[in-house]
Amino acid sequence: MSLLQEERNIILNNEYVDRFDFAEVEEFVRNASKNLFISHNFKTKNKMLVQPRGGFPTYDKMFALYEFFDKADVDVLPCTIDSNTRLNDYETAKKMLRLSEENEVDMLNGYPLVTHGYRNTRKMMTHFDKPISLRHGTPDARLLIETAIASGIFEIEGGPITYLLPYSKNFPLDKAFLYWKYVERVCADYSKLNEPINRESFGPLTATLVPPCITIVIQLLEMLLSLEEGVKSFSVSFSQTGSMNQDIVMGAVIKKLAKHYAHEIGVTDADIHLVYHQWMGAFPMDPNFAGQLINMSTVIASMVGANKLITKTKQEASGIPTKEANAETVANTQYLLRILNGLPNIVDEEEEEILTLEVMAIMEAVFNDKADTLWRKVFNSIKNGTIDVPFSPHIINNNEMITIRDKKKNIRIIKKGKVPIPDRCFEYEKAQCDLTKDTTSIVNDIIHDIGIMQ
Repeated sequence: MSLLQEERNIILNNEYVDRFDFAEVEEFVRNASKNLFISHNFKTKNKMLVQPRGGFPTYDKMFALYEFFDKADVDVLPCTIDSNTRLNDYETAKKMLRLSEENEVDMLNGYPLVTHGYRNTRKMMTHFDKPISLRHGTPDARLLIETAIASGIFEIEGGPITYLLPYSKNFPLDKAFLYWKYVERVCADYSKLNEPINRESFGPLTATLVPPCITIVIQLLEMLLSLEEGVKSFSVSFSQTGSMNQDIVMGAVIKKLAKHYAHEIGVTDADIHLVYHQWMGAFPMDPNFAGQLINMSTVIASMVGANKLITKTKQEASGIPTKEANAETVANTQYLLRILNGLPNIVDEEEEEILTLEVMAIMEAVFNDKADTLWRKVFNSIKNGTIDVPFSPHIINNNEMITIRDKKKNIRIIKKGKVPIPDRCFEYEKAQCDLTKDTTSIVNDIIHDIGIMQ
């Protein structure tokens, strides 16, 4: 028995899990409909795939949500997991699910997949014959991923950096790397049975003034960590920055460098996709303005040539969106994409050159770390500030980098901390900003820039 299988036996020998039948799950994956695999949809559907967000605690409400989405022409169904399951607190998830079912009030903010179990959930996930994307935010997702794949969910979002630095304060980063190595290996193993399981990194990070170079570096590193374990379908992603020009440049650079670095580690047979998130920051309360923002995001997604677009709703500022609001957004987005049908894309060459130099300089510093494995190099680079995510709550993150918007709404680095971007690039970044103001004025500008779309 392999070490991985021994670890899997331990993980799945859990009091909150029904008996896990490895042979039965393998047989299910081997014979599953190809339509359930987003990797297959990327190859066969000649369009940008549209995916909303959404998750309810009870089976019946989740099924009703999917029925709504199915009628709205959703390409990819979401399965958003509740916070207790994300934190591996299955006991509370079980209690809250029972209360939700008894009182018909949602006591959880998502679907408690581990509690429902794969035998029950699979009936729903296979019923609609569409790919499902697991959205969670879990540093230790080992049990969750096993349950998801056994249920027919063949796209797994997240990673050791993107699901830790934006969400957690104290969870050990080195443990997260090892737990996600398990996830990559399980996904790679199952990928040999049918179409590949797709892994998707979470590009928005803190969704707060994260400069493009940091977003891209983290996307590339999570991609490499996944590919080196044998994953053959991977999606890099980023979210709307607030500057159309910066988004278009980011799209061009991330696509170019994803292919470059995959080839650098000798992987030429993996499919790399681009996912674009509609605005992830604070939304305007006015539903008309929210609608305009959503439409603008769709136009930009078309311009950057995204393979998948993750939508928002007009209700984003006022609470958890209803299934009706989600379905409306999807229908409108699909309509707009049909009208656009791809847009000409003119990339700002100077911005592209600066961003490419920044990303490659940080990547080189990571690779030059003295550690013997890539995950240790990345761990050290976060610890020593080579990678620094603005507004991350995690204690290991340096939080020395300061960013602000220039007059054209581009996110600029005005204090780089220990991030090794070239001097020429740093001078260019600062030159776009008015740094003659006093500290209070700059802080007020940053606060304004965070809520720019409200």
